[in-house]
Amino acid sequence: MSRYIMRRVLIIIPTLIGVSIILFAVMMIAPGGPEAVLMGDDISAEAAARIRANLGLDQPIPVQYVRWFTNMLRGDLGNSFRTGEPVISLIADRLPNSLVLTVAAFAFALIVAIPFGVIAAVKHNSLIDKAASVIAFLGVSFPSFWLGIVFILIFAYRLGWFPVSGMAPFGMERDILVRLHHLVLPAVTLGSVQMATYMRFTRSGMLEVLRQDYIRTANAKGLHPRKVVIKHALRNGLISVVTVVGLSLPALVGGAVLTETIFAWPGVGRLAVNAVFQRDYPIIMGVNMAVATVTVLVNLLVDVMYTLVDPRIAFD
Repeated sequence: MSRYIMRRVLIIIPTLIGVSIILFAVMMIAPGGPEAVLMGDDISAEAAARIRANLGLDQPIPVQYVRWFTNMLRGDLGNSFRTGEPVISLIADRLPNSLVLTVAAFAFALIVAIPFGVIAAVKHNSLIDKAASVIAFLGVSFPSFWLGIVFILIFAYRLGWFPVSGMAPFGMERDILVRLHHLVLPAVTLGSVQMATYMRFTRSGMLEVLRQDYIRTANAKGLHPRKVVIKHALRNGLISVVTVVGLSLPALVGGAVLTETIFAWPGVGRLAVNAVFQRDYPIIMGVNMAVATVTVLVNLLVDVMYTLVDPRIAFD
């Protein structure tokens, strides 16, 4: 197992290098630059050249990339074109907020999806199974930004159950209950699409397992149906769910960008959206590298979790 983890860690290094090269190349061909951000599009050629020279952007592209990459390895992602603040500080300030939202959405998706998926499989072709299938179909059909707008209109404006946006009113940032109240709508919005996906995979995985011979044997021995489902079927049925959880992380992060923007949630996603509109490329590059790093690490964690879900799976 340790040898497998070591090999995967070694694969992560060239993967992140490849991501950094592609990201840097895209930023190099993108329109605008620090001179346009700082002085506007009407800046003279002489002033633009002076700004680019001060920032080292007049050097050859390979030299710029090596400098940016080596600085990134030291934890220096550069400074914002617009505010001059270190990008690493901007990300660090907002990352906890994004993690809270993502973890809450992830927890909501799993807590709802796994029980309903198991019940739908056990009650195959019943009314519960058909209702779960309809919910799953609707969940994957509606984009998160549309769901967010609908939730705001219904639960915030019409019913007044939840606040419209933000994390907490001014002066109440440390009130846990207030922050949880503000968290409900964004978390449910972000987790709904993933919840539908997890439910479908849980149902299909459980249906396959429940048809296996060892499940028939357990039922024939007179074991309690609940014990058969939970102890013998559920762990094997969750293998496909573990896989889709790892693959859905980029989609969860991408949905967080839209969800944070709709609900004015002060996270990394909203920071990235503002940076795109402001053409603040250091922030865009820093956020994308942070997301890429988290994604490859979580995929490694998912592979390790296979052995916890099913001990028969072993990596050499």
